[in-house]
Amino acid sequence: MRHVLVSLVLAVAAGVVAIAAFRYVAPCSPALTAIGLAAPADCPAGAAAAEGPRTVEPPTVTTALAVTRWFVDRLFVSGTLVAREEALVAARIDGLAVIELDAEDGDTVAAGQVLARLDRSQLDAQLAQNDAATARADAAIAQAQSQIEQFQAQLAWANDDVDRAHKLGGQVMAAATIEQREVAVRTAVAQLAAARNGLALAEADRKSREAERRELLVRIARTEVTAPVAGLVSRRTARLGALVSSVGEPLFRIIEDGAVDLEADVPEQSLARLSLGMPAKLRLPGATSDVDGVVRLVSQEVDKASRTGKVRIALRPGAPARVGSFVSGEIAVARSEGVGVPASAVQRDGDGARAFVVRDGVVEQRRIAVGIAEGDALEVLSGVAAGESVVARAAAFLRAGDRVRAVALAAADLAAPGGAP
Repeated sequence: MRHVLVSLVLAVAAGVVAIAAFRYVAPCSPALTAIGLAAPADCPAGAAAAEGPRTVEPPTVTTALAVTRWFVDRLFVSGTLVAREEALVAARIDGLAVIELDAEDGDTVAAGQVLARLDRSQLDAQLAQNDAATARADAAIAQAQSQIEQFQAQLAWANDDVDRAHKLGGQVMAAATIEQREVAVRTAVAQLAAARNGLALAEADRKSREAERRELLVRIARTEVTAPVAGLVSRRTARLGALVSSVGEPLFRIIEDGAVDLEADVPEQSLARLSLGMPAKLRLPGATSDVDGVVRLVSQEVDKASRTGKVRIALRPGAPARVGSFVSGEIAVARSEGVGVPASAVQRDGDGARAFVVRDGVVEQRRIAVGIAEGDALEVLSGVAAGESVVARAAAFLRAGDRVRAVALAAADLAAPGGAP
């Protein structure tokens, strides 16, 4: 019995403490007023109403306006700068020393311009010898021609002498005399033939000397190393005093017309998207701004190992390009005008893509088709019209039909990075 009384006293004490605490926290509570622990006159007007059910505000979401803008589909490329056409200038004569250099790396040269000169003193001596041999051949020709004239006269005199002897006959002249004159005719004929052979030999020797002279002149001309094309000297390996060789390293390398290309490897699935004439923007080492380029060549062959193909992008004339530099850039594969929304507004699932549109404070779910992605924006091909507001962030926590309070992004956040073509 004693224990029961103790428990009852403790329960009453706990109830008194709870009521006191409740009066302290909510002195004007309707529950206290109902049991007479709080007088309505002691409570300010509306205090009891304040303790009633509260209105729940809808959540705030960030929205962006779908706007019409230009989208550019870009393909990233990287590679090495190479000469479009490179001329290798080597010596066309062997064993001569370089005695003069007239071009350096980076010089712009014209076609036919002298780049270096070789020692031609030995060839000049050979040319002088050829001149003397030619003079001897000319003298031999003149001598042979004189002998021919002399032997022709002797032959004519001998023929006349024989004719007179035959007319006089054996009664006037001895047979030995007639025979002697016939021998003289045959001798004159042989001498004339020999003279004519001598003339032919002298003329052949003269032609040989002329051919030899032409060869010497060609070799002398080759002592001047000239540029075969107009362009930019990219490398000079010629050195003063060095002996040149036609099979050695080229003395000069010339980039024809200074034209430089970016040679890049592109995955095979991207090659079909490229075509000649597509514009490109390239970032060159040390350049303060992008350099314009254009697709000049698309390889028709794919490497079996890397599954990539070669693409060449021609740089504009005068670009600060250095052959061998590593360069990256972007090719504008496609350009279109469409409705753009932030990429964060698009949710993807197994069925495609969707976005939430806010209309009159109510969320609507839309199935959309997306196109080109550029930066933080996506092109919407269908499902959202220009001017509609889409939920830019936290769309994953919303459901169709939810009421929300929309807060639009700043206009600067909606600016399109691309421009009209």
